[in-house]
Amino acid sequence: MKNSSLKGHPKFRSNKERLSAFLKLFKKLDRVLILIVADPDSLASALAVKKLLQGKVQKITISHVNEIKRLNNQVMVSSLKIPLTPFKQSLLSEHDKFILVDSQPPHQEVFKNITFTAVIDHHPLTSGWTADYVDIRPDYGATATILYEYLKTAKLRPGIRLATAMIYAIKTDTNNFEKSAKTQDVLAFQYFYRHMNRHLLHKIECSDLRRSELKYFKIALENLKYVQKRAFTFLGKVVNADILVVIADFLNKVYETSWVFVAGECKKKLVVIVRCDGYRKDAGRLVSRAFKHLGSAGGHKEKARAEIPFENLGIPPEEFTTSTLINLLKKHFRRLPKREAPLI
Repeated sequence: MKNSSLKGHPKFRSNKERLSAFLKLFKKLDRVLILIVADPDSLASALAVKKLLQGKVQKITISHVNEIKRLNNQVMVSSLKIPLTPFKQSLLSEHDKFILVDSQPPHQEVFKNITFTAVIDHHPLTSGWTADYVDIRPDYGATATILYEYLKTAKLRPGIRLATAMIYAIKTDTNNFEKSAKTQDVLAFQYFYRHMNRHLLHKIECSDLRRSELKYFKIALENLKYVQKRAFTFLGKVVNADILVVIADFLNKVYETSWVFVAGECKKKLVVIVRCDGYRKDAGRLVSRAFKHLGSAGGHKEKARAEIPFENLGIPPEEFTTSTLINLLKKHFRRLPKREAPLI
């Protein structure tokens, strides 16, 4: 089934029909590999898929293709005892069914050569790939909400750890319901709230920063420039790009700031984190159209990310500054229709 558009997907008349179609893909002797780019939503969703398939297949492995560096995510994995296996090529020969959650094959190079049995995601639909079963719902706030419907239809009650993971996933991906969400996201939150542990959730949510990362706030504020209501800052070299996300979210709370662009150098790439309020704005579309020809870029209306190898920019990292960032954005935004790009 080629997913060139949502219209090409089979239309299920009910969640019961959808769940049945998904479960029919798996047999008792199957060895299932669930692949993720580890973050709260993918971790929780993978746990939910594992619960759905528990006892129905021979083996289930959750494997992450990225290094988990963000402190919240590390605490989530350890506190909720999420069983994870770092990805390696040998896992492909050790399993015969492959599921991708909270992502799509074009999102990561490693996914492109894998024939997926199922793909379940809430990001905007991409093209050029196939899977036996596809459930893509870009209007949902979190993939965890989609899996909530599977669990509820299967009449599977979540344990404390799964419920806490699902709550954190929904809170994170909807930014505590400040960004776009559906009624289903609210219903899922209400359901899992009855089963989760608030002390475990608090422990995860409060683990935002290491002391060693406080220096980046100083650098960000020293390099901060405003052009009208748009905030820009370049932090230089960072060990972990997740600190850029933390700072972008922080600056996005500043009154009368309509756009936030936080950038840094990580692994020979320029990483740009974009934030806005999503009202008559689309950060994901903006970043994708401006930078996808240079590297990876995309996201949602309120938040987006671009990763561009410095060699594609022709600018040495040591010469890059906040002013360079502003000029780079100006250059590439000029290529877009005025209605799509913030005037900087």
